[in-house]
Amino acid sequence: MADIRKILSQLAAQEGQLLDTQFLAPCVRGGRVRVRVSSMVYTFLPQPRNLEGWAIFQPINEKIAAVIEEPSLPQVAEYLQLLLPVRLHLAYALQGQTWLAYPVNESDAKQRTGVAKPVPVYLVTEGSQFEPIVARWDGHCLWFEEIDRRAEPLPSEKLKAALKKLILPLEVRFKGMTPEMRTVYELVSRNIKDFDPKVREEKRLQRALKMGGGELRDFFDRENYWLVEWTSGTGEHHTSAIAKNDLTVMSAGICLSGLDKDFDLQSLVGVVEDR
Repeated sequence: MADIRKILSQLAAQEGQLLDTQFLAPCVRGGRVRVRVSSMVYTFLPQPRNLEGWAIFQPINEKIAAVIEEPSLPQVAEYLQLLLPVRLHLAYALQGQTWLAYPVNESDAKQRTGVAKPVPVYLVTEGSQFEPIVARWDGHCLWFEEIDRRAEPLPSEKLKAALKKLILPLEVRFKGMTPEMRTVYELVSRNIKDFDPKVREEKRLQRALKMGGGELRDFFDRENYWLVEWTSGTGEHHTSAIAKNDLTVMSAGICLSGLDKDFDLQSLVGVVEDR
């Protein structure tokens, strides 16, 4: 049986060594920091608690480690070089310096980290949507290292241009586009209200009515058509059944002598006002 006094003496020595140890670590807001000392891993609450960034810490007890200074860029770079590089596309900011990202190459990411899926990247200090970056994998988290200067910048610009035009993910096409680029574009589009199918249809109906001189009040999904409530330029309220695919009139809601399908929503406004 091991000598209990010897074990206690060793633990006391390790604790003393721990309190004298300074260590570099990344920290996210509300998170914890870790250090390995004599093959033991210790976890601390950082002080201050709202820290987000890189810092050099020193334990003040077995639970709390205080920031003693800001590290230099070479120190941070040396730390990151010990970790596994992973290339990703930035999608959008989640909170503070944490971004959602997606692998540039799914197969490579799976070999390196075990997964190929949307992942958070911490302490992102530069970059924008769709921009390729290099992050470092510590076995649990991905830490931002730098913009991937070796990557071709044109695809990111094309994705940004498509997003500005609200082009649907399946319709985005250009030379050099990869399945991973389409996936990250889809992730970004899901986070934008104007890509919501109902919002897009509402704008489509609004646009057609406005061009005819009318105004949309409301609309309802009836499987193959929209039941549209609208107001003419003269202030009359109408309800019409409008085909979803091309906005042709299925039922105008007024008597058109069976010619309803000869009109679309835009031209219907003028027909109503000219009665």
